[in-house]
Order: sequence, then structure tokens, then C-alpha cells
Amino acid sequence: MLTDLSIKNIAIIDTLHVSFQPGLNILTGETGAGKSIIIDAVNLILGGRASADLIRTGADEGVVEAIFDLSAQPAILTVLDEMGVECDGELLVKRVVSRSGKNRVFIGGGISTIAILADLSRRLINIYGQHEAQNLLRTENHLLLLDGYGGLLQLRGEYSAIFDEYRRVAAEIRGLEEGEREADRRLDLLSFQSQEIGAAALAAGEEEALLQERQLLSHAEKLLQHSQQAFTELYGADHAVLDRLAEVKRRVAEVTAVDPSTGNLLASIEAASIQLEDAALSLRDYAARIEADPRRLQVVEDRLEIIQRLKKKYAPAVEEIIAYKDEIDREIEAFRRREESRDGLEKRLAELEEELRAKGEELSGKRSEAAQLLKAAMEKELSELAMRHALFEVTFERLVEPKASGLERVEFLFSPNPGETPKSLAKIASGGELSRLMLALKQIHPESDVPTLIFDEVDSGIGGATSALVGEKLKRVALCQQVLCITHLPQVAAYADRHFKVEKQVEAGRTVTSAIPLDADKRVAEMARMLGGVKITDTTLEHAREMIEEAQR
Repeated sequence: MLTDLSIKNIAIIDTLHVSFQPGLNILTGETGAGKSIIIDAVNLILGGRASADLIRTGADEGVVEAIFDLSAQPAILTVLDEMGVECDGELLVKRVVSRSGKNRVFIGGGISTIAILADLSRRLINIYGQHEAQNLLRTENHLLLLDGYGGLLQLRGEYSAIFDEYRRVAAEIRGLEEGEREADRRLDLLSFQSQEIGAAALAAGEEEALLQERQLLSHAEKLLQHSQQAFTELYGADHAVLDRLAEVKRRVAEVTAVDPSTGNLLASIEAASIQLEDAALSLRDYAARIEADPRRLQVVEDRLEIIQRLKKKYAPAVEEIIAYKDEIDREIEAFRRREESRDGLEKRLAELEEELRAKGEELSGKRSEAAQLLKAAMEKELSELAMRHALFEVTFERLVEPKASGLERVEFLFSPNPGETPKSLAKIASGGELSRLMLALKQIHPESDVPTLIFDEVDSGIGGATSALVGEKLKRVALCQQVLCITHLPQVAAYADRHFKVEKQVEAGRTVTSAIPLDADKRVAEMARMLGGVKITDTTLEHAREMIEEAQR
């Protein structure tokens, strides 16, 4: 709730501070005393339009500060936490209006924006009586008010959950459809690439083996010639290396027989002889394996050409080409699963559409029933608020497509006078009528939606017994929400839990406005003024005292 309001240099207000209490706070005073300026200041806290014209003459800037006690408002504290505003239960909101145009907003001590302020403040205060700040004038709020009155918020939540899922699935299908043409092109490309690489049947390490084989096949004659010649030189020719080495070994053996110290030389020659003989035999076998095969060479060349072409298109190595094929095969499989997924999504969408229609029809039926009850209850309340011939209608317009709120658009229509067709509230209702409409709504559906309600001009055009009834109804609303009410009627003011007198006076040649909390005696005097005007008699004072006592019983 709003606990404190401070205003500095706004219109004729020099400095003003008001501390409000829970329950019904009444503000009274002479016409022109500045009551409407207080409402203008609250509008600034709500994010309303700021104009340099609001700044007091001679001042460079005007300031409005409001302190809210939110200790009993966990939902609002959650919103503040999401906004990144620290709040231990008490929140300071400040608005600075400058002639230079550098207006500033502060929430919880930190600088903020008008948009954030407007979003937050609508959760804190509703003003009824001035067109620019009234929820009743916003047609989009009528459906929520109807659902709240009819106890349909849970059913509406169930419907909204289905709608959200329906919209999510539909969006997913649209996304698939929008990308379908590009996806088809992509799938064709991937399929071609997979088939091309697959047809090549590549194997890891294949290119290296083929290159080596091509090297051998290309030089087969040279390899055969040299290997055969080398074998002949070692083993097959007259005076071959091995024959000469045998003679060397025989002579060294004779030396060793005389001088055993040369035995190691003989051993080395014997080992070399064995190794050369093994080499000669290997050369013979190698030469026997060599065969010039032009056909095989062409096959190898063709295979290497295929590999080279694929490397130019896809990757610099065979292993990378094989890995790329695995990758595109997975993507192709994903496309196929996507088609299966789309089939599943379309089936799910059809199911959700059926659920949505069923739940929407159920909600529509209950709304229709609630609308009849709301009409009767509102017309009864309005009759008690001196609008005996007022008509209140709840109209339904079927939507072409379901929305998050349901299958229909709802609007409240109103006719304050007999013989007039009910019309849109924005077109026909005055500020006072709107205030009484909201007061009637709060009577029949008192559930708290914001902590503080401000009623301005709620007593416009009424008097007598009806005035007392308005005060009584405001008092009932104030049992569950803080109410601030500006009134000219003593019958309404009598129900106040706290009574403020707004007055202006001239100080040092300047007009200033103050809001004074009234004690019991001053309250009686103010009530007497409201009853009797300029002339206040003992009778008027006694009447005022009795009126207060009666209202407080």
C-alpha cells in the first residue's frame, strides 16, 4: 500500500508530505485547493506523461516521491526481484520532472525508465475517475474482470496452457514449412554427395598403397633388370662376388691357422658371406615376382584419379572424405526424422486444436453464465449508487481464430440514462460514472488485484442517502484494499479511517497547498463546513458529529 507521498514544486504545491494509512483515506477541501494536483502527482508515479507546465513557477524541477509497503505483496516482490530491484518490503519510487527535459525515474534508489515504472506501478495503484488512468476504459481488461468475477481464472489458465502448447507446436510446424524448400535442396545435394562418395567405396590408407603400387608398376622393367643383374653379380656370373669372397675366406683361414689372433677377421668374412648369399637369393626371388602389367597400372591410375577428384571436391585426405560422408549421412537421417517429426507434430496439433476448442467452449459457456449474473449484480449496485435506470451489458464477439484469452472478445457496455442504447464505456461514461462502475465491481467482486485504489469524483451527481451508501461501499472495499478517495460529500467523508483536509493559502505572496490530517475536533469542523458552507452553527457541528458516529458504528 501507499504509505507516504511527497510532492515538491508541482503546480501550486511548494512542499507537501502526506502519510496514508490502511483502510479508507478521505481527502476533502474547497474547490481549487489542490486535490486534483495530488492526483496529478500520483499519475506521475504511475508513469504518466510529464510536462514542464506542471513545475511550480520559479522552480527548475518538480519532484514526486512515493513509499510503498509491500511486505504483504509477495507477487509484487517477485516482480521487483525479476526486475533486479532489491526490496526488503518497503519501496521508494521517485519521479523528477525538469524544465530542461531531462526527466528521471528512480525505483528502489536506482535509476530506471518510464516503461519499467509504468509496468510496475499498474501493479501498485489504480485510479478511477480520470480517463487517462482507468482500467475500465481498456476493453482488453473486461474479459479478465468477467473471469475474475465468475471464478473462471483457473479454467482460463487451463485453456491458456493448451493454447500456449498449440501455438508452440503450430510455430514449429511453420518453421518446418518455411524451411522445407531449402531443406529439399539441401537433401538433394547431400544425397548426391553421399551416393558419389559411397560409389567410390574408399578405404583408409588406400591412396598410399595405390601410390606405392603405381610406383612399382611404372618402373617394372628397370626394377627387373637391376635386380637380376645384381643377383648375377653376386652369385650367378663367373668370378661372382660370392666366389671371390670364398677365395678370400680360404686365404684368411690359413692365416688364422698360423695366427689365431686373426680369428675375428675370419668370423667377419664368414658372416658377410652368409649375408651376401641371403641378399642374392632375395634379389632372385624379388626379380621373379616383378611382372610388367600395363592393365593393372591403368586400373591403379584410374583409381587414383577418382580419389584425386573426390579430394578436390570434399576434403584433402581420404580419411576426411570418409568422415564427411558419415556426417552427411547423419544429416540425411535427421531430415528423414524431421519428416517423421512433422507428421507427429501435425497429429499433435490436431489433438491440441480439438482440446482447445473443447476447453474454449466450456470457458465460453461459463462466461455467458457469469455475464448474466454480472449484469444483474452490476445493475443492482448501480441502482443503489443513484443510477436506477442504468443498463450494464456484457457483449461477446466470436473470434475468427482462438486467442490466449479464449474464443471470444468481451466488452462492457453502459447506458446511464433511460431510453439510451448501451454503448462503449469510453464513449459514454463520465469520470464519476466510471468511478461508480468500478465501485460497483469492487462490491460484487472484492478480490484484491492491486494494493491501493484511488477514487476521484466518485460522488459526482449524487447526494442524500445515496451518498451515505457510497461511503459505506467504499468502506467495504477498504477492508481488503487501501482506498484513497477525494470527495465533496460529508456523507462519504464520514466513513473515513483517516481524514485529510487539502487547503491552500498565501505565504510571502505565493499560493501554497497543504494536506492536513484531521484530529477528531478538526474533522467535525471540516464535516460541518461541508454540510453548511461558510456559516457553521452549533447545529451543523452536532449534525457532523452524529454523522461520523453513525458511519463508524
